[in-house]
Amino acid sequence: MDFTSPPLSLHDNGFSMVPPAPHGTPLEEMEKLKEELRKWKTRVEEAEEIKSDLFLSKLRADAECDKAEKKLAELKEQEKQRKDRIASCEELLLLKQENTELKKEIEKLKEDLEEHSSRDNPLEIKKKVAEMKLKFTHLEEMKDDGADVDMDTHCVFGVATKTPFRLNQNQALLTFEDEEVAQKLTKMSKHCVNLDSRTANVTVKPLELDMGFQFELHVTVSGKKINVSDIPELPIPEDWMRDKLELHFYKTQQAGGGGEIENVTYNKGSGTAVITFLKPGASYNFVGCTEYPFCAEERQFILSVSPHFDFHLRRFQPHCRVSKKTILLRGIPEVEEDEESVQDMIEIHFQKPSNSGGEIEKIKYNSRGAAYVCFEEDTGNATSEIPGDS
Repeated sequence: MDFTSPPLSLHDNGFSMVPPAPHGTPLEEMEKLKEELRKWKTRVEEAEEIKSDLFLSKLRADAECDKAEKKLAELKEQEKQRKDRIASCEELLLLKQENTELKKEIEKLKEDLEEHSSRDNPLEIKKKVAEMKLKFTHLEEMKDDGADVDMDTHCVFGVATKTPFRLNQNQALLTFEDEEVAQKLTKMSKHCVNLDSRTANVTVKPLELDMGFQFELHVTVSGKKINVSDIPELPIPEDWMRDKLELHFYKTQQAGGGGEIENVTYNKGSGTAVITFLKPGASYNFVGCTEYPFCAEERQFILSVSPHFDFHLRRFQPHCRVSKKTILLRGIPEVEEDEESVQDMIEIHFQKPSNSGGEIEKIKYNSRGAAYVCFEEDTGNATSEIPGDS
């Protein structure tokens, strides 16, 4: 290095000399720093206050949240208790209704018992049965009883009475195709059914039917007797009217002449008579025509003629039973929907296999009053409905 050469400037070596910025006195600088420090302390204090406020707010919010949760739990418990009370009240009302019905049945049974006890024949049974169609079974040969002599026709009909069942308000009957489904639902007893606006807890009971009867009706159509009705009431003695009837049916032209008459039983009050011919099979001449002209007191009347029947009951068997395919639903609440809509909802519920249901043959829901549903002995299924007292 040559120490004798003149020194180079710093600028030439990439540096430049920057003169220092003018500064105040040290006291002024110190004051500025102290002022800045006070500001930062103030900000820190404010931040600490905000932090404390936020922490207190959080504590208050947590406390309010706990209170709200407790309140919600209390409300849920109160709602559950209210529903339980409603269910208990509904069940109590149902029990009261059943108790009232049972009392009525007991009173009716007492009346029937008193009536039965007052009869001369304790084995005699009287019971009203619904109108039905008879099923013809066969013709009977009665040669030993003189059928070949009198030419009577003996018919046998099998009869099974329809058993009525009283379906009360807010009850339903369901008949299933499979009796196992009905038995399973009966064993479960309680069922929760969704009725759109609310959920109903209904009770399933077995269907216990009233006493029914089955018997054979033996009908004998007489070959010698005919019934005559619509006989006019005339101001003549009964003997004269009896003689006029005998003469008329002896020689009537419409039946080709009835022939000799054995007896005429005439009832003036009812305007009827039973005419017995001497010749067997003579009554068959009157089967083709039911109206016959009759002249008396210079006037002409029309008499009604019908075969003479004799009825006998045999193989009479009373029975009480429980239906295998039909169940009874009780405790269905009253809802705003119409009867048909509620019936559809019940049917949909009990058709689902998930609800232990199955295919339903027939359903009947009664929302008001009472109705009588008739059951046939051979199937145990509802066949007809008879309105009851509302």
